[in-house]
Formats: sequence, structure tokens, C-alpha cells
Amino acid sequence: MGGTAAGRTAVKGGLWRRALARIVPRSLPKAGAAAFEDLEERLIAADFGVGASMRFVEAVEEAVRAGGAGDGEGLRRVLADSIRGVFAGDAGGGLAVADAAPAVYLVVGVNGVGKTTTVGKIAHRLVSEGKSVIVAAADTYRAGAIGQLERWAERAGAGFVGGEPGGDPAAVAYDALGAAAARGTDVVLVDTAGRLHTHGDLMRELAKVERVIGRRHGGAPHETLLVLDATVGQNGLVQAREFSRFVTVTGIVLAKMDSTARGGIVVALREELGIPVRLVGVGEGPEDLEPFDADDFVRGILEAP
Repeated sequence: MGGTAAGRTAVKGGLWRRALARIVPRSLPKAGAAAFEDLEERLIAADFGVGASMRFVEAVEEAVRAGGAGDGEGLRRVLADSIRGVFAGDAGGGLAVADAAPAVYLVVGVNGVGKTTTVGKIAHRLVSEGKSVIVAAADTYRAGAIGQLERWAERAGAGFVGGEPGGDPAAVAYDALGAAAARGTDVVLVDTAGRLHTHGDLMRELAKVERVIGRRHGGAPHETLLVLDATVGQNGLVQAREFSRFVTVTGIVLAKMDSTARGGIVVALREELGIPVRLVGVGEGPEDLEPFDADDFVRGILEAP
């Protein structure tokens, strides 16, 4: 991998911001019903949610009526402050820290969203930060899933615990926690099989995995991360609601944020469901996963394309 880590992050962040920058026009008009209607439509189309979009535009309109926003740049600052306010009080991106090792992160999501790849990227990031990591292949159903995760673990320099194809996913998670305790490992990442949120039996099985983890290690899982494809828009809200019925979703990982102008879903997830976005995928490489940063997100929306 060429270049410095900071340089690579700047490049990937640039891709993310260029995608987001298509949401709001650079020359935000100072007044006019048609212009405000256009802005509201842009925000809704970018998956901010109807309620939030209307509120943001109302804040801009109010600034115009009050005469205190000045020029178009002033109005953009009003819009930025309104969006940033959704994330007020959030601790920022990144993952929860456990009081006692290991920290356990359970990764869930629908079929084909990229959970196994995301687990590999998280492992790579944690190992690069100096942490010891075990990844657990609790996806025992999909052909090739165990081998795929083992390759990611090797690539990241992480340990690996897998079960037999068709075996009990909860047993794999249990064994991984035992291995982590024996080795003094810092973090356990538990990959799970993709499942449609409409499949009740599979969702209840996922709840069992979460319960077994909690019984094996008090306070765990410290994060239950739902992986969503940023390009699916409002369907991501449906998935988050349904998964939250069976497991305690504490954070979102949004994949493909570098290739969508519909990134407003982070606002809808935070405002409508109270679930913060922890990490965003900005490419396909092992290093292409970044903590979500609200200020960076707002800068991206208001930056020129």
C-alpha cells in the first residue's frame, strides 16, 4: 500500500465528500419559495427523511426572514448547524471500549451487504492500532464463508475461530470468547450469517447468539453493529427497525459511502431510531473503513462538487 495513512485517508475522504457534495448546490440561494422547495427535495432524495428535511429548510427560511444570515454562505452555515445538531452529544465515531477485555463486537445484517468484508476491515483497523484480535466465523451457513473470513483474518494478522459448516453459530461465538480469555486477546469480532429481517426463525437464532455472548462474558457484546449498504436508502431504516426487535443494535456500519449521494440516511438513522453511525466504508481495500465524523459529513454535504 503506497503513501502514508494520512494521505490515503485524505483521498478516501475526498471520494466520500465528492459524493455527498451533489446533495446541496454550491450557490445556495438567499431567498425564494422555489429554491427552498428544491433544497427540500434534494434533502429528501438524499434520504435525510421528510421530517428532518423540512426542519432544516425551515431553519434556513427563518434565517432569511430574520435577516441575520447575510449572504448565501451564511445560509449554508445555518443549514450546516441544523444538520450538525442531530449529532449533538454523540461521542464521535469509533467503537465502544470494554471495561474488561475482551471487547466483543457482534456484526449483523441482511444477505449480501458485506458483513464478512466489514469484519475483515475492522480487524485490520484494530490490529493496525496495536490490538490483538480474534475473528469468529459464526456464519456457518453460507458456502465459503468460513474460508473467506479465515483469509481476512490472516490478511489482518488476527486470530481465527471457526466451526463446522452447518454448525451452531452460538457455539462458535462461545468458543471464540473462551479462546480470547485463554490468550488475553483484546477484541473478539463475531461474524454472523446474513438473514432477511423478515425471517423470524433466523432472527431469533441471532438473538440466541447475543444471549450466549452475554452469558459467557458479562457486559458483552459491547457493540452490536448492523451493516447497511448506504445505497439502499430508506430501506436501511426498515432493516434497522427489524433487527432492533431481536438484538440490541448499538451502532451502524455504512458500506459504500464513497459511491452514493444518498448519505443523508445517517441523519435519518440517528434522528428516527436513535442509532449512531459508528463506521463508514469508503472503498474495497482493507484500510477503507473510517470512523464516522459528523463534522466531516457536514463539510462533505456543503462542499462544492
